[in-house]
Amino acid sequence: MTILLGLTGSIGMGKTTAAQMFRDEGIAVWDADATVHALYQAGGAAVPEIAARLPEAIVDGAVSRTVLKKLIPQDLAVLGFVEGVVHPLLARKREEFIDARQDHDVLVFDIPLLFETRATDWLDVVACVLTDAARQEARVMARGGMTPEQFKIILARQMPDSEKRALADFIIPTDTLDHARAAVREVLAAIKQGQFHA
Repeated sequence: MTILLGLTGSIGMGKTTAAQMFRDEGIAVWDADATVHALYQAGGAAVPEIAARLPEAIVDGAVSRTVLKKLIPQDLAVLGFVEGVVHPLLARKREEFIDARQDHDVLVFDIPLLFETRATDWLDVVACVLTDAARQEARVMARGGMTPEQFKIILARQMPDSEKRALADFIIPTDTLDHARAAVREVLAAIKQGQFHA
């Protein structure tokens, strides 16, 4: 039986780093954000439907996230429409990922809005990355291209970290790389020993 492990955490919490650590341990990782990027690229499966309703969101044959970010605050129905297009396509890509790896003991699913999108309905177990708020904000601002106002809007869309912590089966602290790597290995060891509630 393949265990489906969800990996989540708010922006700037270190999820990308933790996902790479799972890869370093030989675990296949499905990245929801990377899959959305592929769906948005020229020739991507999401482009025709979005182009039909939001032609202004198409730049050089691809869906422009920058344009979408401007359109969504102007009309909240845009977000619902885009999610209605993307979520079924994401689900199909996820199933293809699982079907191609039936022989794996553990598969990791890197999903930013895991709890918000009810991914727990199909996952066996969830790990949440966490660090303190000051370190989180510093990481996000250091990336560039993000204003404090945009950061607050993103946080408002995400479930509070205290709730994620309560809902997760495992916590991966990302204050240091060593702590994160040790926690990733502990999660995998616990799963192999059946120490979780599926």
